[in-house]
Amino acid sequence: MLLDSFNGALILSFATGLLSRFQRTLLLFVVLTVVIGFLEKRFPSVRNQPKLRRGVWLDTFYWFFTPMVVQILDIVVIAALFLPLYVLLGRSLALNDILTGYGPLSHLPIWQQGLIAIVVGDFFGYWVHRLNHSRQLWDYHAIHHSGEQMDWLTAVRLHPVNDAIAKAAQASPVLLLGLSPVAVEFYVVFLSAYVAMIHGNIRWTYGPFRYVLASPAFHRWHHTREKEGHGKNFSGLFPIFDLIFGTFHMPKGKQPSNFGLEGETMPDSFVLQMLYPFRKYRAVQRWMGKRQASSLP
Repeated sequence: MLLDSFNGALILSFATGLLSRFQRTLLLFVVLTVVIGFLEKRFPSVRNQPKLRRGVWLDTFYWFFTPMVVQILDIVVIAALFLPLYVLLGRSLALNDILTGYGPLSHLPIWQQGLIAIVVGDFFGYWVHRLNHSRQLWDYHAIHHSGEQMDWLTAVRLHPVNDAIAKAAQASPVLLLGLSPVAVEFYVVFLSAYVAMIHGNIRWTYGPFRYVLASPAFHRWHHTREKEGHGKNFSGLFPIFDLIFGTFHMPKGKQPSNFGLEGETMPDSFVLQMLYPFRKYRAVQRWMGKRQASSLP
């Protein structure tokens, strides 16, 4: 009876959290549709790009799938990596103790911990992003680069494996430093909106501040198929890392164009995109072939 009550409370808590996440995702979708939609119309990088462009409904699905499914899986992956480490280090596994953090940095105000976590996470994110463009990880990352017309919804077109690797790599140093795991939650709405905005069809470069914060033009150069943009602009927020490691590229007076994959064809189906990294396996090849054939008129 006690176990049933505990399970019931756990399910209720999870359902409440899931509902709250959905409400936040939906509200952010509505707000960004209006705000970034206005910016894309007023300051377009690519003029006359249609709003109902190819893949827009797929990306709308990704907008809800990524936070509702992928990001929850990210939490599971990070927990699976760190709970055994906490046991080995003799740290408490009580939820409150984990969320509080440990060591000197955990005594800082939560907003300061969040700022440290964002900077540290972006540094490690820079290197993981470079690895995502390696032969070993590209097939997972290619889904994110497959959109041939970029707007703010392109930001959430992510394969779960790609996102899990990136989030685990960014979270690991933050947790090892003893920062509270909830520190970044203080900024999560802003970060989600900002990442969406820098994918938007917006020509902003930030002028003299182009080296301080990633702009839409900065990140869109990363997505271009043009050779001058290959292997450039890996930072998510702070271009200083690209400047330091020689990958910064944002020519004055020129906007990027010609987005999407070069020499690869990405299926338009969500299911087929999930299978894309495994397409070299025969069973997957046969199944993908049947799905694509059945979609033909």
